[in-house]
Amino acid sequence: MTRRTAVKGLAIAGATGPSLFAKGANEKIIIGAIGLGGRGRGHAKMLAARSDVEVAFVCDADLNRAEQSAVEVEKAGGKRPQVVQDLRKILEDQSVDAITVATPDHWHAPATILACEAGKHVYVEKPCSHNVREGRLMVEAARKHDHVVQVGTQARNSVHVKRAMELIRDGAIGDVLVAKAWNSQKRRDIGHGKPGKPPAHLDYDLWLGPAPEVPYFENRLHYNWHWRHAFGTGDMGNDGVHELDLALWGLGIDGRHPESVSGVGNKLFFDDDQEFPDTQNVVFDYAPIEDDPQRKQLIFEMRIWAPYNIEGYDNGNAFYGTKGFILLGKNNSFRLYGGKNVLIEEMQADGANAQNTEIHHEDFLNCIRAGNGKRPQADIELGHYGASACHLGNIASRLKRTLFFDGDAEKIQGDEEANALLSRTYRDNHWASLAKS
Repeated sequence: MTRRTAVKGLAIAGATGPSLFAKGANEKIIIGAIGLGGRGRGHAKMLAARSDVEVAFVCDADLNRAEQSAVEVEKAGGKRPQVVQDLRKILEDQSVDAITVATPDHWHAPATILACEAGKHVYVEKPCSHNVREGRLMVEAARKHDHVVQVGTQARNSVHVKRAMELIRDGAIGDVLVAKAWNSQKRRDIGHGKPGKPPAHLDYDLWLGPAPEVPYFENRLHYNWHWRHAFGTGDMGNDGVHELDLALWGLGIDGRHPESVSGVGNKLFFDDDQEFPDTQNVVFDYAPIEDDPQRKQLIFEMRIWAPYNIEGYDNGNAFYGTKGFILLGKNNSFRLYGGKNVLIEEMQADGANAQNTEIHHEDFLNCIRAGNGKRPQADIELGHYGASACHLGNIASRLKRTLFFDGDAEKIQGDEEANALLSRTYRDNHWASLAKS
């Protein structure tokens, strides 16, 4: 089955189904959870515990994971969901209002776009896309079908983060010219794997989806796909995207692309099958525009072999202004300093990461119920710019040179090799392929 055939069938089903915005205040929003690793199971369990939501489906290519999630959902919500391995089973069901997507990165765009075409709203995990081109296709799909598409950068709904951003906007540290985002933590060695036979509970062909067909490696599944070019986006896209998203927000440039990106990335510590760097330093330069005539700079640092924090935060941000600076940890606190490093204001996080996710869920569900084109705090378009920064940083690090980016065309100027990395290769005629979109 080609994607065109699949989409045609889904579109017909969606056209005869209920209105996207037909849910009354007392009606439950019906959700299908797709991708059931730790993050995906967490979404399913938290949503199932809500009185205004029913998790009707759980879906994963790994049947063991789906069954585990079904048990958790039933315990949380009192009703066992249907267990499926193929996401099309969910998209074909006209009663489903929305889906969560916590699959490997290479499935984020196909699942989101197919869901929009089938009449579903989407909560998609970060990074929203596997590459720049797919991110743009996701934005276009959300706008074309007038759907709510929320990205899982839940810190955008955290109370202490919002307060820090309010202070920045109000000029508490003067004109903010530079922001720094960092990812400093200790990852594990994934070793050197060998081709093998997939376990019986895993539909490996479904897991691969539209990605090129390659042999099964045990050290690629699960989670370790993050470090493979065909499936993941490295730790810059995995964890770094949170901090980059906040850095763009604080600089006031979260709705545009950089003019240039310079990056260096290498494996300095791990000797294993990871294809992405374990160490990166990337600098983004943002050109002045009519509404904001100040040129700005964003710096990203990553060391995933470091068992220590920077400025008190393993993953954090610093915003440097002409009057002072703010240090921010999305899960911890922020501290605002004035001249001579005088502490002016600080605020602890309002809750744990799970609590921030619950607030993020609330935002998503409220936008669905509003039915008036209301966009969530982490709308797909903002997610696209944050994810694109990760993709461009990874490309610059991989090629070890400066990229000059045309943000309007979303193309790298004068560099065919780099431009080829703005998209990816798909399996021929796969039903979820975006090759001709």
